[in-house]
Amino acid sequence: MDNHQESQPNNPLHGVRLIDILEDLVEEHGWEYMGERINIRCFTHNPSIKSSLKFLRKEDWARKKVEELYLKSLRRR
Repeated sequence: MDNHQESQPNNPLHGVRLIDILEDLVEEHGWEYMGERINIRCFTHNPSIKSSLKFLRKEDWARKKVEELYLKSLRRR
């Protein structure tokens, strides 16, 4: 069994879907803020959840940056 299937009680991202992370960040901060923090086209040019999900599922480096932004956002609340 790999790490993704094991229980991860101390991982705040465990069980959180990428779409939920994106929707939360957009609601909390908006696309402009996200584009300033993570300069990727799917946040800065005609942003949408659909285009962002497509890109983030292909690019692990970008997904990690979004997850880090989400965790920082959670800590501030």
